Amino acid sequence: MTKKTAKKPRAKKATTSWWRSLWSLTWKLAIVGLAVVTFYAIYLDQIIAQKFEGQKWHLPAQMFSRSMALYPGAAVNHPQLMAELKLLGYRKVADPRQVGEFSASSTRIELWRRPFLHPEGNQVEQRVMISFDSNGVSSVKRMSDKRELAVFHLEPVLLDRIIAGDGEDRLFVRTPEMPASIVDALILVEDRSFYDHYGVNPLAIARAALVNISAGRTVQGGSTLTQQLAKNFFLSSERSIVRKVREALMALIIDFRYSKDEILEAYLNEVYMGQDKARGVHGMGLASQFYFGRPVGELTVSQQAFLVAVIKGPSYYNPWRYPERAQERRDLVLRLLMENDKLTVAQYKAAAESPLGLRSSQKSVHQKLPAFFAVVKQELRERYGDSLLQQSGVKVYTTLDPMAQEAAEKAVSSTLASLDKRAKNIQVGMVVTDKYTGGIAAMVGDKVPSYEGFNRAVEIRRPIGSLIKPFVYASALNQSDKFSLATPIDDKPITLKNEQGKTWSPKNFDKKFSGQVPLLTAIKDSMNVPTVNVGLAVGVDKVVSTLQKSGWEESVSPYPSVLLGAVNGSPLMVAQVYQTLADEGRYRKLTSITAVLDSQNQALEVSRAPSSQAIAPATDYLVQYAMNHVVRSGTAKRLGAAFPGVRLAGKTGTSNDSRDSWFAGFDERNVAAIWVGQDDNSKTGLYGSSGAMAVYQAFLQQRPPLSLRMIPVNGVINGYFDRTTGMAKQGNCDNIIGLPALEASYRPAENCGEPLSWWQKLVGG
Repeated sequence: MTKKTAKKPRAKKATTSWWRSLWSLTWKLAIVGLAVVTFYAIYLDQIIAQKFEGQKWHLPAQMFSRSMALYPGAAVNHPQLMAELKLLGYRKVADPRQVGEFSASSTRIELWRRPFLHPEGNQVEQRVMISFDSNGVSSVKRMSDKRELAVFHLEPVLLDRIIAGDGEDRLFVRTPEMPASIVDALILVEDRSFYDHYGVNPLAIARAALVNISAGRTVQGGSTLTQQLAKNFFLSSERSIVRKVREALMALIIDFRYSKDEILEAYLNEVYMGQDKARGVHGMGLASQFYFGRPVGELTVSQQAFLVAVIKGPSYYNPWRYPERAQERRDLVLRLLMENDKLTVAQYKAAAESPLGLRSSQKSVHQKLPAFFAVVKQELRERYGDSLLQQSGVKVYTTLDPMAQEAAEKAVSSTLASLDKRAKNIQVGMVVTDKYTGGIAAMVGDKVPSYEGFNRAVEIRRPIGSLIKPFVYASALNQSDKFSLATPIDDKPITLKNEQGKTWSPKNFDKKFSGQVPLLTAIKDSMNVPTVNVGLAVGVDKVVSTLQKSGWEESVSPYPSVLLGAVNGSPLMVAQVYQTLADEGRYRKLTSITAVLDSQNQALEVSRAPSSQAIAPATDYLVQYAMNHVVRSGTAKRLGAAFPGVRLAGKTGTSNDSRDSWFAGFDERNVAAIWVGQDDNSKTGLYGSSGAMAVYQAFLQQRPPLSLRMIPVNGVINGYFDRTTGMAKQGNCDNIIGLPALEASYRPAENCGEPLSWWQKLVGG
């Protein structure tokens, strides 16, 4: 009995010792675990801080079109502005009451413009009245005080975003710019206790677990908005306990470190909203454009509700594939807004009865402009190096005119489909410039405009044929003591011999000779022999000099054959020199970029090439006058007949054996250069007037031309010339023709006799 009593204390002592060991091990493990969790939390905190306080996203570089400028005298007509507003997503109403709306009569447009970032600074929302006359814009007045504005800009069109390798695309929108209904709906649908919890909501997790257990599958989630943000920012979509624990821990850290508004802003710009082919659509800003083609601030309550509705499953609720399913989900969100007093019953009914109002699924939110974008990227590389487009938040403002581009693409597609019946495998290159800014307004490099491949607008080198003739005659008319538009030019057979003894006998297109023709007739009828005679009289080297001063950057050998276009070039090269002709003889290097802003919206500096006077303005006026006659009654008269009453200037061109069809011309707004031919340089059977000019005519049918103003410049007067001899005459003489002439050399004969000398004119005869 004594022995038994002695054993009990030892057993009790052993038990106590075991518990003490277990307790010791437990708290030691707890300390170690706490230390591990603490260090892990510190590690996660650093990762989170780096993301939140640094660059949250790599924002794709954005490419914008030109910003349409409206001012008194601007070459913009009423239909063009209407089309531009439609493209920008403005809504036509009877009386504009909010941003993004406009009304229109036959001669005026009242517009409430959106605020936007312009290269010259932020543009505030503004309500204006724009009036038109036959020449374009006559006035732009601010509605608030009826003050006339010197210049008024529309926002540019977002053409595309150059996304990084992760495939994520987004438009960043700050929380204050986000409609309140989106924020209200998001919290009601996704996380009602958002403003009350600390990143994790245990009650929501428990409730979701019970529902899922009861259903036997996952039907409800308990994640907060903060947890969803942590998952989207830092974690994968894998379903595991480890990932959920890490998500919860990160959510707690995020909630502790940052305000609810910061968390909400990050979520609204991070959340996955759908798939645009290879691009993931993230954030409400881009989703608004993707689904509705409008800025998020201009969406209706119904559309705002849909954006929140689609978060649950962008594929499942795809509105183009499953419209009924998408509308049902949207209506649920609207009902939640009504039940929580965010909408009245009347507002709910109106919103629920409205259609989704989606943009057309056929119209991409990304402009396919392979030819133009190739030129933009090349210019960016030359200005800033290769890495610019990889930087986050860069904004590139280009010269592209979306309406001109659309017209060019339609013209190419329709015309080439027709021409292909006559000449198989026909191809095209087309460049359109803005006469006033010297920017590239449109570019097409293939008969399928969206094709990404060989860019014929830039890369081909083909003989330009008769397109060189205006520069031959510009060189001659600049010698006003020898040449005028009325000067008779020999049109007789000639033979030229080079140093090797080879001969060249140029012929006119019709193989006929007229003896003599006025210089104006030689231009408008594109006569070869008179052109050669004029060029030889002036000097081939002077013609080449005129061409190169006008912007032809590649070398040209000064052989006589150059006078008939034995010069290889591209549509872009032709557009450059014809831009000079259209711009009163002033050379400015064509550009595709107007400005580049960095992520802080600061303009990047760039040096611009200075302009120069390649052709005297008075001489250039005479050339334009002659090119207008080409369209009125010359080789391009079919174009003139298609647009009666509209002054156009143009020139057709055809290379030997009809291998290349060219046309270059301009109205008051745009210059265009077009090539049509075969890639293998085979015969097409097309002339300048039947191939390339047909494309230009279709372009003007899509984009109604503005008539050339043709206001005589200083140094040009109305002269009178004898039809036979080309001698300057008085206006009351017989057999005369009235033509513009250079004042400095115009010496009309007295009393229809010999011309007055400068001394006789000085002393009054």
